[in-house]
Amino acid sequence: MGQLQEKYKSYREPQKYMAAGVYPYFRAITSKQGTEVDMDGHHILMFGSNAYTGLPGDPRIIEAAKKALDKYGTGCAGSRFLNGTLDLHIQLEKELAEFVGKDETLCFSTGFSVNQGVLPVVVGKGDYIICDDRDHASIVDGRRLSFARQLHYKHNDMADLERVLQALPHEAIKLIVVDGVFSMEGDLCKLPEIVELKHKYNCSIMVDEAHGIGVFGRQGRGVCDHFGLTDEVDLIMGTFSKSLASIGGFIASDSDTINWLRHSCRTYIFSASNTPAATAAAMEALHIIQQEPERIEKLWKVTNYALRRFKEEGFEIGDTESPIIPLYVHDVEKTFLVTALAYEAGVFINPVIPPACAPQDTLVRFALMATHTEEQVERGVQALKKIFKEQGIIQ
Repeated sequence: MGQLQEKYKSYREPQKYMAAGVYPYFRAITSKQGTEVDMDGHHILMFGSNAYTGLPGDPRIIEAAKKALDKYGTGCAGSRFLNGTLDLHIQLEKELAEFVGKDETLCFSTGFSVNQGVLPVVVGKGDYIICDDRDHASIVDGRRLSFARQLHYKHNDMADLERVLQALPHEAIKLIVVDGVFSMEGDLCKLPEIVELKHKYNCSIMVDEAHGIGVFGRQGRGVCDHFGLTDEVDLIMGTFSKSLASIGGFIASDSDTINWLRHSCRTYIFSASNTPAATAAAMEALHIIQQEPERIEKLWKVTNYALRRFKEEGFEIGDTESPIIPLYVHDVEKTFLVTALAYEAGVFINPVIPPACAPQDTLVRFALMATHTEEQVERGVQALKKIFKEQGIIQ
């Protein structure tokens, strides 16, 4: 047995939960994504999806993807830098730039690779990158690859952010990177206060809109638009894998910054370009959310219903202001148990444990789609209420 095998043969943490019958990961779905899915032979309510607009199974998007397959084939066999750019990519980039209110955008093959690639080259040696403690893992990995000095502040704590900024040179490049909507807890960044600090301490701002696009702002333009602060944000990142019903991501900024990134960002230059079908699907989803404002209205109607019902039943849901509703458990073992019991009761939810949260803040994540009904939410609330009471989590 080699050194690597020796190193990892003792890693049996997943097997412990498998043996206990509460391992929650990698369950196979055998139907389209939707509010109810077929999984492991069960028909189950889906409250673990990021498809806020409810579009992954929309026939218009499926048809757009099929047409792209017929015209362009299955892949591009190269990077955007060389032979992998389609007119489809260019069109989507133009439409996204207009949508989020920036000069230009670049489209990437995944949302993760946007943050992983942009952060190392947009700031460098002699610069500073300042992140919220609860920023997404892709931001964490991206900043780790940068030669900039890396700093962080307590979650949504503007006094702590100011404490960090006060110690930095006024003339240095300082980039504050923050999630627009925090993906586990569902709360929003304090963008108006961050913008105030930007001007006070001569900073730049990058906002990750992965969970904001299709949810907040005019026609789903995101948290920056929601606060009316798009012009104050220097870089806006977004994904296709949530509200845009596809796979991929983008970065939007001014033309000069995009020109730099287009010729220096390694995850853009050295990754194969996004597939024709995925690109066409994202573009069609972008059209739909602009043409159907009632879709986002439905999302907020069912979200507000769920927020009210969970509060009424005594669940601890933190500071969420979004379709992401954290149901706090505060115990790793119970978090796995609750997830397993919910699955048995026909409700799919996501467990959130370290490193995605602090050990004392474990939770299950209940997320809404525009296509959920109040009746479906109520079924979920009642099932979870029974489980949480039986486990002594709520009274």
